[in-house]
Amino acid sequence: MKEANAKAYWAANIKLIMGYLVVWFVVSYGCGILLVDVLNNIHFFGFKLGFWFAQQGAIYFFLALIIMYARSMNKLDERFDVHEQ
Repeated sequence: MKEANAKAYWAANIKLIMGYLVVWFVVSYGCGILLVDVLNNIHFFGFKLGFWFAQQGAIYFFLALIIMYARSMNKLDERFDVHEQ
């Protein structure tokens, strides 16, 4: 991989990681802590939504983000031709 291509790959990788970290932060900190009172007015499977996000929802969302990140990295690897053969 040429140096310019490697720098472009790394920049795209960092941009992808930062995007997923921002989403993770908003869901875990925002929905689980900051917006808990607002979300508690909504019920989800018999539980208040703010409580659900704080206890389980953020974990499920994090697992979904891991799967989405793996798929996004596979696409990025293919775009820069560094994927596994």
